[in-house]
Amino acid sequence: MKRILLFLGTNLAVLAVLAVAMQLLGLESYLNEQGGIDLTSLLIFSAIIGFSGSLISLAMSKTVAKWSTGAKPIEQPSNEAEAWLVGTVQRHAAAAGIGMPEVAIYDSPEPNAFATGARRNSALVAVSTGLLQNTRRNEVDAVLGHEVAHVANGDMVTLTLLQGVVNTFVIFLSRLVGFFVDRVILRNERGYGPGFFISSLVAQLVLGILASMIVMWFSRQREFRADEGGAKLAGRDNMIAALDRLRSMQQPSRLPETLQAFGISGGGTGGWRRLLMSHPPLEDRIASLQATNRPL
Repeated sequence: MKRILLFLGTNLAVLAVLAVAMQLLGLESYLNEQGGIDLTSLLIFSAIIGFSGSLISLAMSKTVAKWSTGAKPIEQPSNEAEAWLVGTVQRHAAAAGIGMPEVAIYDSPEPNAFATGARRNSALVAVSTGLLQNTRRNEVDAVLGHEVAHVANGDMVTLTLLQGVVNTFVIFLSRLVGFFVDRVILRNERGYGPGFFISSLVAQLVLGILASMIVMWFSRQREFRADEGGAKLAGRDNMIAALDRLRSMQQPSRLPETLQAFGISGGGTGGWRRLLMSHPPLEDRIASLQATNRPL
């Protein structure tokens, strides 16, 4: 809860500073002279739109994850493998200081796993049948540690809030661009003309791509942190072995797009597309763990 309040407080402060800066620079007065635009109302509108979708998605994340992947929670282990899976997650959760997550299995040949949920003490950790069938138990152990580390770090909530903040700025700035083009460049003096809507849409698309780069950068950093968490919970050698196994079997993710950022395995790519990757290349993650394990 402290993390959420601090994050929200910080970003509300940023919005306030932005509003004050526009007043001090005379931008608000200038916009009013050009036909009137209430920056405070625009900020509030942008924040409501920017955060609403992200927060609703977070609140529904467990339900949507189960529905979209067909994940079946293990309410009562029916065999030794399920008992081991639940026991391992329970052990990692206790070590990480979080409540016991719901454990589920979903049918997919892709070796993968994900964690999601709005609260760290009521999360969902799900693994694919492909992971259970094609990796050793010490490697599954490390993958589960990685996912529990995501939950303990509050990554789902932080990523959601970050998405809400960048959404807010995208909406706010795109509307300002549209207003400027419509009133200042095209000299429209009545209502909002086509210039406003077209330029706002173009600006929103461009700013949306830049915002996605910011969100994906954070997503990549949290993967490194979760790898470190998995190494502490299940052993560094096991974490490296798990990532190396995933690298040897790497294939395009079959997880729904809304869950790909929460899976452990990310597809590799190069060039500018790396800026839009939710996961660092597995080679980089392995190298990072190996580097931190070297004696000084």
